[in-house]
Amino acid sequence: MMAEENKTEAEAAPEAAPAAPASEGKKEGRGGNRGNNDGKGRGRGRRNDRKPREEEGDELIEKLVHINRVSKTVKGGKRFGFAALVVVGDGQGRAGFGHGKAREVPEAINKATAAAKKKMIRVPLKEGRTLHHDGNGRFGAGKVTLRSAPAGTGIIAGGPMRAVFESLGVADVVTKSVGTSNPYNMIRATFDALDNQTSPKSVAQRRGKKIADLLGRGSDGASKAEVQADADAVTE
Repeated sequence: MMAEENKTEAEAAPEAAPAAPASEGKKEGRGGNRGNNDGKGRGRGRRNDRKPREEEGDELIEKLVHINRVSKTVKGGKRFGFAALVVVGDGQGRAGFGHGKAREVPEAINKATAAAKKKMIRVPLKEGRTLHHDGNGRFGAGKVTLRSAPAGTGIIAGGPMRAVFESLGVADVVTKSVGTSNPYNMIRATFDALDNQTSPKSVAQRRGKKIADLLGRGSDGASKAEVQADADAVTE
């Protein structure tokens, strides 16, 4: 009888479900936490939630005009430095220039760009494409002459002056530079001429007159309707 009881107990033992080890429960818990993370914890989900950083001044046009490399001889050798000249504009009548110095080229360009954004000037444009009148500028030994041009002329300028008008938004202009080929002096002389630009609207406000009165004096054989239409077309 004792042998039969032991046999029945041995046969009944395998029918019971084996206990799960404690280590398996911990693994399932970790796996479950990772699956329910929804990108809030560490990992790739957090990087995907970040929004792209918006850069300031995306609409500005930046033109690198000139980079000058200088060296200083010291005991251990030579130290090189860089100076950058940058022109910045919005293409709608605002432009500025700046220069920066640094030991590396990118840092010098960043300094020049920041300086150019701080001292931008507003230049009135005729029909949004050319200057209202001719002008002269001077800085040091450099002299520049700016002339308004009809549609289709293009930018007749070279070197640093072309970068100024492209960033300013001028499509038709004729220029001439004499006296120097130094880009720094040419840029300063060009901005001196642009700073003296005026528009019929500003002149009419200063003199207490209407724009049609100013435009009617210079037109030969033009009717009042044509003069008034030209006056209404003046926005700046």
